[in-house]
Amino acid sequence: MAKVKKQPRPKAETPKGFRDYFGAEVTQRTEMLRQIAEVYHLYGFDALETSAVETVEALGKFLPDVDRPNEGVFAWQEADEDDKGDWLALRYDMTAPLARVYAQHRNDLPTPYRRYAMGPVWRNEKPGPGRFRQFYQCDADTVGTASMAADAEICALLADTLEAVGIARGDYVVRINNRKVLNGVLETAGVSDESQAADVLRTIDKFDKVGESGVRELLGKGRLDASGAYIDGVGLGDDQAAPVLAFLTAKGADNGETLDRLSAAVGGSAMGAEGVDELRQIADLLSAQGYGPDRIVIDPSVVRGLGYYTGPVYEAELTFDILDEKGRKRQFGSVAGGGRYDGLVKRFTGQDVPATGVSIGVDRLLAALREKGRISATAQGPVVVTVMDRARMADYQAMVAELRQAGIRAEVYLGNPKNFGNQLKYADRRNSPVAVIAGGDEFDAGKVQIKDLILGAQIAENATLEEWKERPSQFEMPRAELVAKVRAILDGQG
Repeated sequence: MAKVKKQPRPKAETPKGFRDYFGAEVTQRTEMLRQIAEVYHLYGFDALETSAVETVEALGKFLPDVDRPNEGVFAWQEADEDDKGDWLALRYDMTAPLARVYAQHRNDLPTPYRRYAMGPVWRNEKPGPGRFRQFYQCDADTVGTASMAADAEICALLADTLEAVGIARGDYVVRINNRKVLNGVLETAGVSDESQAADVLRTIDKFDKVGESGVRELLGKGRLDASGAYIDGVGLGDDQAAPVLAFLTAKGADNGETLDRLSAAVGGSAMGAEGVDELRQIADLLSAQGYGPDRIVIDPSVVRGLGYYTGPVYEAELTFDILDEKGRKRQFGSVAGGGRYDGLVKRFTGQDVPATGVSIGVDRLLAALREKGRISATAQGPVVVTVMDRARMADYQAMVAELRQAGIRAEVYLGNPKNFGNQLKYADRRNSPVAVIAGGDEFDAGKVQIKDLILGAQIAENATLEEWKERPSQFEMPRAELVAKVRAILDGQG
């Protein structure tokens, strides 16, 4: 009889581009999302939780061709008898599902419809350092109004949200631009070909890296990069490049000066003038609410996503320095972005439906808070009630119940209690602040031992023998005082 071949064991590893999140990370993210939701709720936005799965048709803007229907998304075809089932996909972002929801339920929703959404999204793209295929987004959008007041409100909400989670004023700036202004600049420059316009957009996006002179060269014949390779330019003449450069360098000492320079850059373009007027309205509305350019500023260098948006665009940038992997100083960078997208719902309804919104990158914002020391890399664990006598398990459970009823996070050690040292090691690995110790002698005397693990670690690390004797980290007290003593330790009052 042939020997049955054993099935190989599965590898215990996450799929490429994905990661697992453990206790402290999940707790910190949950708390930050709670703080963000409070601000969104304060602004009058309602929560919306959409399905994680959408039809590929609903996500159509991400499909480059019909032969690769799952490009950029994780997609599969529903099985049916004729193999003609719908293509389904994990949501790519929170905006496309919103467009579908509004089109589907518009007769039952208020107009404008203001919603916020939080949750994971999935992208079938090449992963890299700090770039995963599943990540959290946190969005707020207003659908159904063309008023610039909606855009101003989103910018104000973004600034208030950053401060609510712990980013101090002075450590961030919300920057605003407008796609219509850029369209006006392209019109003034005589760039009407879509392919050439796309090349100009990509060149503008390099402004931060290569500066004005580098963009000037790339708009023209081309330039040598740092490696000595020659990069072909867009092919614009000097007269065509001039309004583009004027647009990029329009930022002035204040919003008023910036807007005046942008008006000059768009020349006689009606669309460009409309975009400048929209920015002026937003600036005036924000100023009336007390949001100055120290928090929210008109900035023509915001060009990311301009191919997608139809009007104002905004980006929240953290301005404090961090060290990169090579020890060099650099600014932390963007943690949120958004803008006006008036064409997305039209895909479903055939009618123009104005919309505007913002998306916060949750993982990046958490990383920023850790960099600033606003949250710790580790979270405090539960109080651990150790087990000295298995037969007294009901008594240990009674202790832990009292602590929990007092709102104190606590657990009984449920491993093998034979080695008491292992129980304290367990408490240490759990980052526990307190261990509760009671054996037969303590139960008979109505006493309990409380070990302050936080103080104990500090004494062990820094104190001399004499100091250790003067500042004991373990106390014996009446059983009735258990909750009060643990509470005092947790409150830092020992």
